Amino acid sequence: MSLTQDTHTHGPLVEGDDPFALFRDWFADAQASEPNDPNGAAVATVDASGMPNVRMVLVKSVDPSGFVFYTNLESSKGRELTENPRAALLYHWKSLRRQVRVQGAVTRVSDAEADAYFATRPRDSQIGAWASAQSRPMEGRFVFEREIAKYVAKFGFGKVPRPSHWSGFRIEPLHFEFWSDRPFRLHDRLVFMRTDLKENAWRKERLFP
Repeated sequence: MSLTQDTHTHGPLVEGDDPFALFRDWFADAQASEPNDPNGAAVATVDASGMPNVRMVLVKSVDPSGFVFYTNLESSKGRELTENPRAALLYHWKSLRRQVRVQGAVTRVSDAEADAYFATRPRDSQIGAWASAQSRPMEGRFVFEREIAKYVAKFGFGKVPRPSHWSGFRIEPLHFEFWSDRPFRLHDRLVFMRTDLKENAWRKERLFP
């Protein structure tokens, strides 16, 4: 049995030279297989003291410029990414027994890009972006509900604009790892690396499980 083959029903682990192409193939499998949120991923950041933090987010777009998710800029992850613009991202698709890890630099999306995405959100989610002081202490649920009611009244039936404190971050990969489960823990691990974002060519290597 070749260790370069994925033993699941989704075919061989095709290597190629483009990690984004391989990611697209795996994500398509996940969309067909995962029962909930195939775009859910864990994002790890580091605070000012060096303590790591990790949480789940929904990645809203992926293209050769990177992986984009949105958040309150005043939340823990928003502050940490502003102060230390580097992050790690992990997808774990249990139905496929696969993982993808990404590490890279972080930049803010443009206001135009954030506005365009915000406009596609359900109205209740738009109101929530205004009402939630994300990651900060809350005296009780009634406080949040009061804030929601305030912004519902403020915007009425009109358009809800994007709050200035709400935007997106793009993780620009320097490192990918594709992990595929194998029997007896003889897992397959394929890594793509580049030293700088201007590099178009990726270096590729396999790792021991």
